[in-house]
Amino acid sequence: MLLSIPDIISADAARQIVGRLEKADWKDGKGTAGHLAATQKRNAQLDIADPLAQQIGDLILSQLSRHPTFISATLPLRILPPMLNRYAAKETYGDHIDNSIRTIPATQEYVRTDISATVFLSDPQDYEGGELVINDTYGSRPVKLPAGHIVVYPGTSLHRVNPVAKGVRYAAFFWVQSMIREDAQRALLYELDAAIQSLTAKGADREEIIRLSGVYHNLIRTWAST
Repeated sequence: MLLSIPDIISADAARQIVGRLEKADWKDGKGTAGHLAATQKRNAQLDIADPLAQQIGDLILSQLSRHPTFISATLPLRILPPMLNRYAAKETYGDHIDNSIRTIPATQEYVRTDISATVFLSDPQDYEGGELVINDTYGSRPVKLPAGHIVVYPGTSLHRVNPVAKGVRYAAFFWVQSMIREDAQRALLYELDAAIQSLTAKGADREEIIRLSGVYHNLIRTWAST
């Protein structure tokens, strides 16, 4: 399931973050890429141990933890700390699939990357190109969202970042291990939860809503791995 979610952080907050990132100590992005991915990757990243990266990551995580659409869509078990990247003119990241397993920094705890996520921090008008292009069952889908919006998509997806033609593109990215491993099952649960919320808002019969809620939670019990 590929889903865009608005306003994970406000546009004003995103602009303030970009202002701080413009003065950050950026490193070559190849330093965090595997051997194959490094041949495709031309960008800059902020060291995960950089205090600024940690502050921004904590802010994003705090917003995610109380965003109902993100929780419903991902059903997170573990979330890796967000990382920050920068694409300047002619920088790009060619077709690749994210590593299936990653380690939480400074620990020996492994996380399965069921879901990839990108939070767009730059206003789309501030750069040309730089689309995140995700290949799914419907073909190649370019994504370029307003500042503060997030896109989540299966970690199994082949994807790339198109070259930036002008300006600078700043973003945060991270991975989620979901309680529900299979993407198709997560999509069904998301649609069911959305229907329950809509029926509740419309004042539908309470007993029927309780029955549907029971189906939702029993499906989670059946499919969840923790």
